[in-house]
Amino acid sequence: MALFSDLWISTVGDNGAMAAPKTVYTCSACGGTNPKWLGRCPHCEAWNTLEEGVGAPTGAAATKNRFQSLAKSQPVATLADIDATDVAHIPTGIDELDRVLGGGIVSGGVVLIGGDPGIGKSTLLLQAIDALATQMKVLYVTGEESSAQLALRSRRLDLSGANVRVLAEINLERILATIEAEQPSFCVIDSIQTLYSEQLTSAPGSVAQVRECSAQLTRTAKSGGCTIVLVGHVTKDRGCWSTSSTRCCTSRATRIPASAWCVPSRIASARSTRSACSP
Repeated sequence: MALFSDLWISTVGDNGAMAAPKTVYTCSACGGTNPKWLGRCPHCEAWNTLEEGVGAPTGAAATKNRFQSLAKSQPVATLADIDATDVAHIPTGIDELDRVLGGGIVSGGVVLIGGDPGIGKSTLLLQAIDALATQMKVLYVTGEESSAQLALRSRRLDLSGANVRVLAEINLERILATIEAEQPSFCVIDSIQTLYSEQLTSAPGSVAQVRECSAQLTRTAKSGGCTIVLVGHVTKDRGCWSTSSTRCCTSRATRIPASAWCVPSRIASARSTRSACSP
């Protein structure tokens, strides 16, 4: 049975033929840009602050930002007058996981599950996706293991796997194309550190690649209504890769101290099953 100790969980809120996007390096200290990497920023003279990213489009492509809001702009309104309804949660079939998720998965939501390598993240999600496969279309994207290794683990857990679609891939563009073709309602990305985008030249697992892949997958989830679970490994200093758009989970367990945050995005450590994610 999957264990929950030392698991960190948090939730986050048309490509046509065109030239490859331009890569730029942006200084994290002053915001200055440079066409190539330098050890020292030429603008503020800070050392080791240039980070790889995708440059702003030019010409006709500049009229449409690839990260533009998916929702229409809304006028200013009074909070009391806004019509809001509760979001439906779909149970995963694992009571403790549903408790952490606030009752189950939400359509279009993005969940980050982090923990030490070998702690049971993949095993837990394999059990959850097999249970959800009886209710909806699911897709398991594995970059850590081969499809055969995933099948062997499924048989050791005595799981059916009859309706679980599996893709062994680390290329982001191919993964997004598969999600568009398969149209799953629930998708697991295992893990986010293994993915790479062709828009960047840095290696998989780098800050730029994790940030770009997470942003693209989040956009896909919000636009298509697919719930996406991202698996992330903690670093040696107990940190966990995430994006600035990640919302934190608030732990309600009395045994978890207030200082138990996951660096750098303050993801509360769910070291007890008595944890709940704020909607």
